[in-house]
Amino acid sequence: MSAVLPTLRVALPVPLPQLFDYLPPAGGPARPDDVGRRVRVPFGPRELVGTVAGIGTGEAADTLRAALDWLDPQPLLHGELLESLRWLSHYTHAPLGETLATALPVALRRGEPLPDTQAWGWRLTEAGHTALPGLRQGRPRQLAELLAAAADADGLDEDRLDDRLEDWRGAARSLARRGLAERVAIAAPAAAAPPAAGPHLNDEQQAAAAALRQSSGFAAFLLDGVTGSGKTEVYLQAIADCLARGRQALVLVPEIGLTPQTLARFRTRLGVPVHVLHSGLSDGERARAWAAAWRGQARLVVGTRSAVFTPLPEAGLIVVDEEHDGSYKQQDGIRYNARDFALVRGKALDVPVILGSATPSLESLHNARGGRYAHLRLSRRAGEARPPRVRVLDVRKRPLRDGLSAEVLAGVGDALAAGGQVLVFKNRRGYAPVLLCHDCGWTAECRRCSTPLHSTAMTVHGGGRRLQCHHCGARQPVPLACPDCGSLALQPQGIGTERLEERLVEAFPDFPVLRIDSASTARRDALEQQLARFGDAPGILVGTQILAKGHDLPKLTRVVVVGIDEGLFSADFRASEKLAQQLIQVAGRAGRADLAGEVWLQTHHPENALLHTLVNGGYHAFADAELVQRQAAGFPPFAHLALFRAEAKQVEMANQFLAAVRGLLPETGTEVECFGPMPAPMPRRAGFQRTQLLLSSPTRRALHALLDAVVPAIHALPQARRVRWSLDVDPLDLY
Repeated sequence: MSAVLPTLRVALPVPLPQLFDYLPPAGGPARPDDVGRRVRVPFGPRELVGTVAGIGTGEAADTLRAALDWLDPQPLLHGELLESLRWLSHYTHAPLGETLATALPVALRRGEPLPDTQAWGWRLTEAGHTALPGLRQGRPRQLAELLAAAADADGLDEDRLDDRLEDWRGAARSLARRGLAERVAIAAPAAAAPPAAGPHLNDEQQAAAAALRQSSGFAAFLLDGVTGSGKTEVYLQAIADCLARGRQALVLVPEIGLTPQTLARFRTRLGVPVHVLHSGLSDGERARAWAAAWRGQARLVVGTRSAVFTPLPEAGLIVVDEEHDGSYKQQDGIRYNARDFALVRGKALDVPVILGSATPSLESLHNARGGRYAHLRLSRRAGEARPPRVRVLDVRKRPLRDGLSAEVLAGVGDALAAGGQVLVFKNRRGYAPVLLCHDCGWTAECRRCSTPLHSTAMTVHGGGRRLQCHHCGARQPVPLACPDCGSLALQPQGIGTERLEERLVEAFPDFPVLRIDSASTARRDALEQQLARFGDAPGILVGTQILAKGHDLPKLTRVVVVGIDEGLFSADFRASEKLAQQLIQVAGRAGRADLAGEVWLQTHHPENALLHTLVNGGYHAFADAELVQRQAAGFPPFAHLALFRAEAKQVEMANQFLAAVRGLLPETGTEVECFGPMPAPMPRRAGFQRTQLLLSSPTRRALHALLDAVVPAIHALPQARRVRWSLDVDPLDLY
């Protein structure tokens, strides 16, 4: 009879809710301190990288395969981070292997070793010093001059180069190929300049900073401050106190575009290197930043959603900026909310967590009013800045040209003539949302997506030359003639940012017009570079919600919001909250310094209750009214939701799966209500038929007790292998 040996219980990145048993690699028995180490294992015909999640002793040696090799000399995931990830796997009801893989940078998921975190810099070679006077003007010469002027002969630190010269990496490679510059290891990251003094805090800021300084252990703070109230200054005070205690700080921001501005401010004010984690970096850069935090070398980490998984062996503070932002919610794979997981980690690490926003989510406001969060209010703008004046423009029965009224164009011209900058806000990228045949009524529709009544229109891009579906990404050229009637009368209908840009360039040829949307800022650091080129001179920004978040534009005196009417009427119960947040955030870009600001809202519904409440009472008046309606309707935060989605080529297969799921649910004796199966609000997307099943409960405990009982059985359903399905706990988007 074969001996029973200790086995490795390995979590693998596969969609199965189980661990897999292996013998340890040759060379030693399985030990408890192997938990958290990465290991390469055979899995069918493939090899996978997994993480040891436990040690077992259940099966005979001759029935198991051996792991191939260890990838780490010691556990990579351990302590608080490993236990928090176990919690996340259980809360989202996602396989542990997929959860652990999600928490690792891509390079580490592939099995690459934990990277060296040696600091690197660049210096000129002797040949570089000799050749410098003869170099042509351009970025390589600019870099060579910067390196030649550096006081440190051992090399100029790469972080400092990031601050001093944009796009320097390509120039460095060019110089290196010619033997004029070389990359060198330096002893330690160059210390930033001594911390710069910040502005004097007003009474509200001082009170908030004092409350944070006096906190001990875990506490959740909602820093609720109007736009321009100086929330970042309060963050900086709290981070400085954290660093002074020798602890690490993690700052989450919702968008990559906010990171460069945040980094520059933090480096200037705090005097320490800032490590960055976001999807705009290369796999190697992300892995090095993660490794520096794992080793305790990174004292301040700034990143987007996935940075919430950063190891913090010496944690002291977690900050979630713009906590209301929907981009903190992962919408595929492991559907976690980084804001909520930051609170879980803060409690496990016993450190304070700051949630900051000018427009807090209704869930966070509800928690603050219920005493679960400490509520810190900043009710006035910092310094001499005054809140912008809001004006609602009724455009009913008035001619619009490319979506702009004559009054708006005149107002833009007045602001430019006075030396100010203008933001024209339209939260729809592209040239126009629809391509229409004027003769027969044909519209260009995506053949792979549909809403309940019709196919989804493809958005016109490229000044009218290209069609693209914003749901599935399908692209095609604009037809030369109408496919139905052969007419040449194809006309773009509606407006997007491209069309607004075209109109404003035509109307104001003497001023720069800069379009900011996901298409124009796709390249790394593109937003930062475009705003830097825009400068402080009079000009026009045309942008989507990218510009509504966190950017400080001191010369911006007028904001024009175009096309808000479609957001006033929606079946999504969160639509009014999202629109209110968007309007308040974009309005907050105006009048940030000592210049007066104005916000013009162009609408066909000037008497709309939402607009009336926001203009006359502000965001908190809206939140008060909306919370009353949410409570009456039984929506979050007064209910807890879980959404099953199913996709298949045939709708019958998706319905059969969800019907089988519903059959597993108890009919009585539970606080959980079940709605569906029913078509998704967008029943067809990317060629797949989509249906869903919604669970709702007044208590989180009852909802998860039910999910704990049925999710394992759902994985075992034969119908589950014939559809693509997912479970989203606490969904933000029911679409």
